[in-house]
Parts: sequence; C-alpha cells; structure tokens
Amino acid sequence: MVRRPVAWVTAIVLFAEAIGIALVNWFMGIVVDRQDMSLAGLDSDVMSTSSKVAGLLFGLYFALCGVVALRVALRDRAPAGVGRILLFSAAVVHALLGAFTVGLVGWGAFAFMMVVLGLIVLIFMTYDRREGTVSDVGPDDAKPDGGATGGGAANGGAAGGSNGGTPVIPPPAPSAS
Repeated sequence: MVRRPVAWVTAIVLFAEAIGIALVNWFMGIVVDRQDMSLAGLDSDVMSTSSKVAGLLFGLYFALCGVVALRVALRDRAPAGVGRILLFSAAVVHALLGAFTVGLVGWGAFAFMMVVLGLIVLIFMTYDRREGTVSDVGPDDAKPDGGATGGGAANGGAAGGSNGGTPVIPPPAPSAS
C-alpha cells in the first residue's frame, strides 16, 4: 500500500521543515540584532528576540506535526484526536503560507508549500475512517449481552426489529428457466 510511505515522507518533510524554519528565524534574529536599527520605533533587541522565539515555536509546532505523522507511519492507523487536529491545522498553515510565499519569495517556495500540503492531505485521504464501520456490526453484536435482538418476526416482534431499522432481505435466487 501507499499509506505508510506517504506518512513516512510527510514525517521526514515536516521534521526538515521544523529545523529549517527555526534556523531561518534564528538567522533573521541575528541579522536584526546586528543591524541595530528600529522598525517603526520598535527596539531591535525586542525584534531579534521575538524572531528567535517565533522560530523556535514554529519549529516545535512542525516537529510535533512530524511526530504525529511518524506515529501514523509506525502504527499504520489514521490520526485521531489531537493528532488529527494538529495535522489539519498544519494543512491550513501550509495553504496560507503558500498563498503568502508566492508573492514574497517566489514560485519555488509556493511549490514546496503545496507539496507539503498535498502530503498532509494524502495522509487523510489514504487513512480514511471507513475501515471499521457500523455496518460491520451484526444485530447480535449490537447488544451488550450478546443475545438476540428480540425484535424479529420469528421472535414475535415487528418485522423491523426493536431498533427501528428495516430488515435485510437477501435477493431472490436466480431461476433455471
């Protein structure tokens, strides 16, 4: 299947992006600190520190998303709960960053953001939640005691059973004539 390799590649790309975004922001903080200039009256030390902190926070965020993708690859199961929310938010962040980078940085950065967005969306598409649906559960399995449902026509109840659903009728057998 293609599910596990996609999750592995996504995890590796998110880890690389986490390191890259942290290093770029750290470098920008050093440049602003050495410039010793202010922007609209802001202190250069504040801008330098905020750039470094923002880089570390975004790096940790992308690293955490990479951990979720790595966990998906190792377990071969769809992300759930907070991990699902993290990957979904990372997809939204990459879509927005792609829209911003096309004008500011260029088409290469836009293409990279769209590739990462595509990998994250591909995780959601390949690990859709239809693996264990409710229709797999039989009427006897739905009761906690494991007994019969007690609603069938053979048990004296209505034909639809006590669950209010319609009975499943097998198709007629083909005739030989």
